[in-house]
Amino acid sequence: MWTTLPIIGFDTETTGVDPAEDRLVTCSLVRLTSDGVERMYWLADPGVEIPERATAVHGISTEYARTKGRPITEVLAEISHVLVPHLAAGYPAVAFNASYDFTLLESELERHGLPTLAQQLGGKVFPVVDPYLLDRSVDQYRRGKRHLEHLCTHYGVTVADDFHNAEADVVATLRLLGAMMRRYPQLASTPLQEIVQKQEIADREFVAFLNRRAIAKGRPARETMDSWPVRTAKRTQEAMH
Repeated sequence: MWTTLPIIGFDTETTGVDPAEDRLVTCSLVRLTSDGVERMYWLADPGVEIPERATAVHGISTEYARTKGRPITEVLAEISHVLVPHLAAGYPAVAFNASYDFTLLESELERHGLPTLAQQLGGKVFPVVDPYLLDRSVDQYRRGKRHLEHLCTHYGVTVADDFHNAEADVVATLRLLGAMMRRYPQLASTPLQEIVQKQEIADREFVAFLNRRAIAKGRPARETMDSWPVRTAKRTQEAMH
């Protein structure tokens, strides 16, 4: 069962909502193994101004990042050095709305002339587990919002009321995943390859739904993209992050 493997929870806070263009400000990784819990946190100087609207979300100002943050290339390299061997061993990385965080990380690595995760892994970024898409795969037609805080409420997960803090969001995401495994134990015994396929299907179906809804309201459809968890084309992000 993949739930017994070492697991890394992953979350970022950034300068905006476009993962292909915006920059990393903070990152939290939480590694769960049979030996216990290891928490890793980075504050970076992104090298650009942090917009006030982003600061209002995560509390990190441009001045604070420049004063207290580390060079972005050092931070990106260290994050990569944790994630790559973990993924290469076949261990899952868990992120809520994972396409945002992994697209942003890959974009940042490429932007700063560092090898991407995909390049270091020799192919796809795998295996990634996304509780947001897993929830859509097991309960596709349930009404209501599916932001992290809403899903925590739906699955009875008690967390600190501190969303949009990278470490708090990682902890909430990992607890949410545990609650989902208890409610849907068949997911824990499903091979990781099938878990990823379920998420890819859920992602494509949701994009198709958004396109149909946009067209029905006379708006242009979004670009349909098959790539997950790393986007190869721009897509307006839902306000889940």
